[in-house]
Amino acid sequence: MTTENIRTYDVVVIGAGPVGENVADRTTAAGLSTVILESELVGGECSYWACEPSKALLRPALLRADAVHVPGLDPAVKNPLDVEAVLAHRNRMSADWKDDGQVEWLKSAGIELLRGHGRLTGEREVAVETPDGDTVRLRARHAVAVCTGSRAALPPLPGIEDLRPWTSREAASAQQAPERLVIVGAGVVGVEMATAWQALGSRVTLLARADGLLPRLEPFAGELVTERLREAGADVRFGVSVVGAERVGDGEVRVTLSDGGEITADEILFATGRAPRSEDIGLDAVGLTPGDWLATDDSLTVTAVAGNWLYAVGDVNRRAQFTHQGKYQARVAGAVIAARAKGDQLDTGRWAPHSSTADLEAVPGVVFTDPEVASVGLTVSEAERTGRAVEVVDYEIGHLAGALQYRPDYRGRARILIDRDRQVVVGATFVGPGVGELLYSATVAITAEVSVERLWHAVPAFPTISEVWLRLLETRRDS
Repeated sequence: MTTENIRTYDVVVIGAGPVGENVADRTTAAGLSTVILESELVGGECSYWACEPSKALLRPALLRADAVHVPGLDPAVKNPLDVEAVLAHRNRMSADWKDDGQVEWLKSAGIELLRGHGRLTGEREVAVETPDGDTVRLRARHAVAVCTGSRAALPPLPGIEDLRPWTSREAASAQQAPERLVIVGAGVVGVEMATAWQALGSRVTLLARADGLLPRLEPFAGELVTERLREAGADVRFGVSVVGAERVGDGEVRVTLSDGGEITADEILFATGRAPRSEDIGLDAVGLTPGDWLATDDSLTVTAVAGNWLYAVGDVNRRAQFTHQGKYQARVAGAVIAARAKGDQLDTGRWAPHSSTADLEAVPGVVFTDPEVASVGLTVSEAERTGRAVEVVDYEIGHLAGALQYRPDYRGRARILIDRDRQVVVGATFVGPGVGELLYSATVAITAEVSVERLWHAVPAFPTISEVWLRLLETRRDS
């Protein structure tokens, strides 16, 4: 770079999704001049193609699933969903894919926005290719934060380029319901989109290579979700994969399966994992491999780059791929950058604001299906794999008075894992309508290391589903 054409800031943030916005907000609030770069829409994947639009599609479906079982309401809610109204609501929640409001927020926070594609060109140096073809060169006095997130990973299927498949983006933003939809993948995106589009009138076929849905969670979670999807009319198949697919005739998709079967559909969604958006951000200029995940320490500093100036925050570091965890990391990274800029000695102790410990101890997540699945901390298989001695306590949530008030045919299950040595909760999974609201209490119990003895004195209100905590403790005592 030549000095005459360089703009200098304290901090350069690549990526203006929720993670990048929060890093920039924290560094700006600390008095550091900050510029944020964005090649698409300010607000990122979550606002336009993931969290917000997908939950807008799911909310009417889940509310209807609950209401249809409530006495006095069922005749009024048995009719099909108004697809046009649901999609219009989803469009509003995605701001019609316009980022004016997010841009205004950046201005109000004093954060400078530069539209364009940013690439690292050297230590603390970034070149930005703007939409009009110009190149703007930037230098950071203190830090560059990579907050580029992740993208859908497509399988190496022959001819997939010509197939024009859906990914999570198309599934969350489609403007009409396909008559027939094949979904490949048993994870969160696959089961949520199966739930949404089945409720919106599509005939959904969900294909899973594994022998169950949601394989990273407790097995009973996938079993209950499978049961409800099949009751809703979805065709859920296990132990099968796609070996070929092509567009034929008037554009329909012909899918060939590993078991020799064939399916014909109007659209096919591959929900088969995520890849880092790091293939074209200049990683090679700082000694890293383009397309790789960026490993960091608990201060979100990239460990393979010397000098403590390069940070990777959010999905791109693969520590915990949730928007809420990325925003948490952003708060930590902002505190670290500000402290280092001021020459402060970092306290990276266990509870310090400069240490991203929540990525390791208690990562909460909700799967917005019918029934909902909420989990945090360890599962039984994770405890076994890591050699943790745990006590497993289960309870049927449908036995609670609060659950029966919620839905007379309530089906659900709760599980907590208790560390045998420390006598604290280290994992919790809840499956059932409305259980997402139980998750924060479990997260607090795990992160604060509340003893099981002390939990007896956290009294749940009656009749609520949160009474499951008391029942779990009673079940343990009586076992």
